[in-house]
Amino acid sequence: MKKTGSAFRLLLCGFVLLAMTSLAQAGGHKKLTIALIPGLTTDAFYITMRKGAELAAKGLGVELMFQGAPDFNPTLQVPVLNSVIAKKPDAILIAPTDKQQLISPLKAAHDAGIVVVTVDTFIDDGNYQDGSGMGDFPMSYVASDNVLGGKMAARALAKAIGEKGKVYVSNVRPGISTTDQREEGFKMEIKNYPNITLLNTQYNDNDANKAAAQLQAVAARNQDIAGVFGANLFSAVGAADGVKALGKSGQVKVAAFDAPSRIVDDINNGLIDLAIAQHPAEIGYYGVMTAYAVLMKQSVPISIGTGFTVMDKSNISDPEISKYVYSD
Repeated sequence: MKKTGSAFRLLLCGFVLLAMTSLAQAGGHKKLTIALIPGLTTDAFYITMRKGAELAAKGLGVELMFQGAPDFNPTLQVPVLNSVIAKKPDAILIAPTDKQQLISPLKAAHDAGIVVVTVDTFIDDGNYQDGSGMGDFPMSYVASDNVLGGKMAARALAKAIGEKGKVYVSNVRPGISTTDQREEGFKMEIKNYPNITLLNTQYNDNDANKAAAQLQAVAARNQDIAGVFGANLFSAVGAADGVKALGKSGQVKVAAFDAPSRIVDDINNGLIDLAIAQHPAEIGYYGVMTAYAVLMKQSVPISIGTGFTVMDKSNISDPEISKYVYSD
């Protein structure tokens, strides 16, 4: 099930035409450089995003710089950002690893005349160009609607457990815009199921082993645990590993957010019951398009949403579904 509206597709088509028109008008302008700084370099989600960005950059004739840290951590990302700023690209696309800690470093890029667009995650409250807050200076935010994604996960998990039982959210840590919103959406939607009890969120610091141990601990306290929502890759695979260790695969349902090949393997093996796949290639592609349009002095939407695909064992072999599995 794909969640991309026709109005959004029309917007994207118009955006491509706008960029190509701007390219023709650019004439003898110097070759532009756009830097993409992912949340981390080793994740299939960001690898797929990079491929979409490279496709757009090639079509527009701009240079794409890709540089990031090996872990999703603001302490590691800020030095990478500073290094990129020193290279003076025309624009920076970045997936900020913290809503607050990246505001000041990104403001330095903005003050240096570099166009800033956030992709996947945002800073501050994500409401840009509104004149309020310290982090309103990015020109646009290109990402999935993570609140909606969390709601979709809640509906799918509720259906999988027969709309009754105990569930919880396995999450990374507070302060990450995307996973905060996925948890928010899940909690909002799960309230619509009166026979489902929502237990406390377990934070795993992006450590799958910790998420697995937490699943086992929650199950020890709640013998009737029915399901868990993993708000990102490591949360989901860790929960699945915990279920497997308990010998309860198929009994405790696992809903995953994101769809690298590991998740697909787990769906086929019955360890994970469903996955909400984002479209990271679209995020990268339209992130580059957005930055380019700004550099060409064109107006751009302050936020651009991309779609989702729900994957489970019944549809994962369908090429129209499996094409959204992330590259690794």
